[in-house]
Amino acid sequence: MALRSMVRVAKQMSRSMVQPHCCRQAAFFSTTKDSRARFYTKKHEWVTVTDNIGTVGISNYAQDALGEVVYAQLPEVGNAVEVGEECGALESVKAASEIYSPVSGTITEKNSSVESSPALINQSCYQDGWLFRVKLSKPDELKALMDQAAYDKFLEEEHH
Repeated sequence: MALRSMVRVAKQMSRSMVQPHCCRQAAFFSTTKDSRARFYTKKHEWVTVTDNIGTVGISNYAQDALGEVVYAQLPEVGNAVEVGEECGALESVKAASEIYSPVSGTITEKNSSVESSPALINQSCYQDGWLFRVKLSKPDELKALMDQAAYDKFLEEEHH
């Protein structure tokens, strides 16, 4: 019985390893235990908001595409950011990527744990691997972002 289970898992793994990256989008759908609504940009940043403070990170899809993150440059506390503005950078063993703010406001906190241990982004992009917090100056900007269902559809359409 145990051997049969191991063989089944091995077959599934070998199929998923052969399957093209674009066809494995289901692995990137961002289901989480977090009850707060998460909103996404087309550049794969996300934001959740509590009491007009947005917590920002990158999606599971983005962290997987980057690979092992080895460096994070996050915006400084007190800096003002505008929606869509480049405000930091991530570097991995296979690529570098800018971080764009999904909302406008003032940086209230950066995740210093991510700066000292960037792999947190790969291990827990929605919880421990968040990037920065921003006090929203234009909360209506959230309406222009995608909710979870729209983001999942975006990923599916982008990769087919």
